[in-house]
This record gives sequence, structure tokens and C-alpha cells, in this order.
Amino acid sequence: MDTLIQLLESYGYLGMAIGAFLAGSVFPFSSETVVAALQLAGLQPWPLFFCATIGNVAGSMFNYWIGTFGRMEWIEKYLHISREKVDKTRRWIDGRGSWIGTLCFLPILGSVLSVTLGYMRANPYLTLLSITIGKAVRYAILIISIYYFNN
Repeated sequence: MDTLIQLLESYGYLGMAIGAFLAGSVFPFSSETVVAALQLAGLQPWPLFFCATIGNVAGSMFNYWIGTFGRMEWIEKYLHISREKVDKTRRWIDGRGSWIGTLCFLPILGSVLSVTLGYMRANPYLTLLSITIGKAVRYAILIISIYYFNN
């Protein structure tokens, strides 16, 4: 993982977007580590914020898109999310709707939420908006914290 982080650091803002995409999708990766490393290496906070948010939202929407196919065997085989997790999450989401996407910033649960929202065919525009809000708030808090603790 350290080698991958170093590689992403060498690509700067593009590396941030790639790392955030990986972390936003079902791949086990920490975009927070990349944000911190790049910010401490001297990259500007606002472009990092935008690249991290856009990449991470794209990763979650990738999960959503896979979920829209409705093929549970694909979800289990390729995304490694069990039918039980999807069913449990689906029951939890019922009645809450697309706005539950604001919680997609949460580790592990976020991937299951975004896949399940796609599987349920939740409104894609509201899902995109809610996921963007949740992830933007998370990155804003992270980047502001790093800025103030480092200065």
C-alpha cells in the first residue's frame, strides 16, 4: 500500500482523484492517507478537496452503476458484497430513500450503501447529490483539520 501511495503522490492532483476513486469504490484503499500525504507535501488544499471529492463520488457512483444491473451473483463475485449485506441494507434504506447516500462516506458501509442504492434503482440524481454532500463534508473536515494542525 505504501508503494501505491507513493505512486499516487507522484501524480499529484490526478493521483488524488485516482486514489479517491479506488477508495470510493469497493477496492480497499484509504484516500484519507493520500489527502494527508499530498497536503503535507505542499499541494494546495482546495484543488485536493475537489479532486478527492470528485474521485470519491465517481467511485461510489461506479458501485451504484454496478448495483443497477441487479445481478446479485456479480455483486457477490466481483464486489465481494454478500446477498445478506445487500438485503439487510435494503431493508434499512427502505423509507429513507436516496438521501441515505450522504452516509456513503463511511468506511465499508459506504460501498454497501452505494451498491444497494443502485440495486434498488434509487433516484440517480438524488443519489449523486446526497453522496456528493456526504463526501464533500468529510473531505472538507479532513483538509481543514490537516491545515490547522499543521500550521
